[in-house]
This record gives sequence, C-alpha cells and structure tokens, in this order.
Amino acid sequence: MKRRQFHMGVASAILPFLLPACAGTGKREEHPSMAAIDTHAHIFQRGLKLANVRRYAPDHDALLADYIGMLDRQGIARGVLVQPSFLGTDNSYLLAGLKLLPGRLRGIAVVGPDATPAALGAMQAAGIAGIRLNLVGNAAVPDFADGRWRALLRQVADLGWQVEVHREAGRLPAVLQPLLDAGVKVVVDHFGRPDPALGVDDPGFRFLLDAASTRRVWIKLSGAYRNGAGGRGQQIALDAIPLLRHAFGMERLLWGSDWPHTQFENQADYGSARQALDTWLPDPDERRIVLADTPKALFGFT
Repeated sequence: MKRRQFHMGVASAILPFLLPACAGTGKREEHPSMAAIDTHAHIFQRGLKLANVRRYAPDHDALLADYIGMLDRQGIARGVLVQPSFLGTDNSYLLAGLKLLPGRLRGIAVVGPDATPAALGAMQAAGIAGIRLNLVGNAAVPDFADGRWRALLRQVADLGWQVEVHREAGRLPAVLQPLLDAGVKVVVDHFGRPDPALGVDDPGFRFLLDAASTRRVWIKLSGAYRNGAGGRGQQIALDAIPLLRHAFGMERLLWGSDWPHTQFENQADYGSARQALDTWLPDPDERRIVLADTPKALFGFT
C-alpha cells in the first residue's frame, strides 16, 4: 500500500508541471466547428496496486502527460479515461488524473455493486460519467437480479451515467438485455467484439444491431485490432461500419483511440488509431458527428 501511495503522490506532484508544456492547441483538426473527443484511453503507471484477479499486468507506464501530448499533436480537444481492468475498483489514480484537467477530461470508473450514493456522487463531481463492466474472457456476468446490482443500476440511471460493456459479441445478450431492462444507457466497446471467424455474421453482433432500436445503446469504433490478427480486425471494421450506420445512425457511434493499446503496443499507435477512422468514415461530416457531436452530448462536455 505504501508503494501505491508513493506513486500517487509522485503523479499528483509532477503532472501539474508537465501538463502545461503540452497543453497547446493541436493542428490536426479538420473541420472548423469540430472539437474532437477521444472516448477511450487509459492511464496507469508501474507500482500501483493491481487487482487480485486480472488478465494482464502492464510492464510500462501510460502517463497523463504523454496522453495529453498525443491529444494535442492529433488536434483532439478532449478525452475520456477508462479505468483499466487490472486496477480493479481502486479508481484513485484515474480520479487524480481527472482532477488535473476537469474541463478536458471525463472518466469511466469500475465499481462494485456495494458502491454508495455518496461515493458515486463524489465520482461524478470529479468527472466520472459512467461505470465499466470488463467481462472479456472467463469473467463472470454479474447477477443483475441481486438487490445490490439493481440498486447500483438505479443510481447509474438517476445520475444519467452510462454502463460501458466490454464483452465478446456471442456473450453480449446475457449482459446487454438486463442492462437495458434496468433503464441505463449502454456503450459497447470495440465494435462489439465479433468473433474473428464469423465477423459481422456473428449472431451476437446481429443481436447488437437489433438493440439499436432501443436508442439507449452506443457503439465505440475502436480497437479493431482486438477483433482479429493479420488485418482481419480491420476488415471486420470495414464490414461493420455500413451495418452500424444503418442500424444506429451516426449519432450513436463514437471513436476511441484505445491508447496505450494494451497487449497490442507493438501493433498500434495513436496516429494509426486516429487514421483508421478516416478510412472507416471518409465523409468529414460523418466524422464530425462521431468525433465531436455525439460524445459531447453523451459525456456531458460543455
């Protein structure tokens, strides 16, 4: 615990001095009315206390100062920081980062079903706009019928927050339907994670398309490399875009860099992640909606 507190202290002390050096105006912005938003990134550093159950432990740092520098170089006005799964429900490092740039950042926290209204209210004041369920792999689906989960989801809905879901497409129905029944807004990560072999024919992805009719589901156009190696993920993204456009409309699609591309650090970088959106959506007006209009409203940026 002392080691984690030491790192938190270092971050709080150093970052305010690093950030002004990279807080200038970016040059990539392509539309005069666009204030682009990256809706999916993570910050962390070595030495933080890790969750007891985790799929991955990083061997490098992903610092807020580095992230802000990349936003500036790419002309991205704002960002959304998502709590990494390997840090579990200890959101203190995320909250410390949000407090440094409250006008520029929002956050997605990871909480347990026993999170109190006071704790959630404090998180909202710090810039948290939702909670995340990272259920990839063998992670158990929460018992949404449990009274604690029902109470938590009511609080999330009352706060106007979203529930962000990271789950393989074939397993999405068991998660998505209870959340929709609870009345919350749902954001699905990384194109819905269709099976690499099935692509857009994955029944789970088709279920996701049907869920568009609720108007309470948003899809992140992000992390295509997570959906298949050797260019397969990129092809699935290209196949998915017209289907997502037709089902959801541009006003329910978001872009995220997925920085620092955990477990894919050697295959992706921020510039290529941003360039991918130009390939997926060559129309600048569509990109403006996905990059600026939609996330501004969803995450409560002013």
